[in-house]
Amino acid sequence: MRVGVRLFARYREAAGQERLDVDVPDGGTVEAAWSAVVDRHPALAQYRSFTLFAVGHEYVTAEHRLAPGDELCLFPPVSGGSGGDDDHVAVVEHALSPDAVAARVDDAGAGGVVIFSGVVRNETGGRPVTFLEYEAHAPMAEAKLREIARALRHRWPGVRRVAILHRVGRLAIGEASVVIAVSAAHRGDAFEACRYAIDTLKQTVPVWKKEHFADGEVWVGLQGG
Repeated sequence: MRVGVRLFARYREAAGQERLDVDVPDGGTVEAAWSAVVDRHPALAQYRSFTLFAVGHEYVTAEHRLAPGDELCLFPPVSGGSGGDDDHVAVVEHALSPDAVAARVDDAGAGGVVIFSGVVRNETGGRPVTFLEYEAHAPMAEAKLREIARALRHRWPGVRRVAILHRVGRLAIGEASVVIAVSAAHRGDAFEACRYAIDTLKQTVPVWKKEHFADGEVWVGLQGG
């Protein structure tokens, strides 16, 4: 059977293409599809131990059985359902405004509003950074952001509203890559929920960062360069 494969970030660059089709046996697994991709693009073999797989908007294991017409996504490690009706999550290409995001969580029942803004710094490990590029699998990223918003409400029932926006594309020094705002009945819940949101985002949301320097570039979080 034939399945589609989509490559992201460093994988796309190493293969020189974003999409390809591979043939695997009927009922073949993700691992079989990976092997078929590596047969065509051997440069990807070095990344197997830390590759993430997804079908649709959900992560899957290497033993997951594929169906005809599935699209298998191959992800490097990420850099680093729905919530309530008033929650707002999005992957965007425009500049982010902390004030605008904070306005989305305004609620008369909130006793505290906490905002986190992750911004581009001008160096990494003493090496000057010129700019960053962010890339995402936007539909899946937004699905994962909604899961985070739902988790906040489950863990902290006092949470009133949640907004999580992540920017993609080229970002200059000082620009915000992600802004999270949480309003809650009590300030402690707002602080804790906001911290949980950014920590979980860094671990689970398919967004990748490339750092650009005067003398080169590197995808963050990908071993082997």
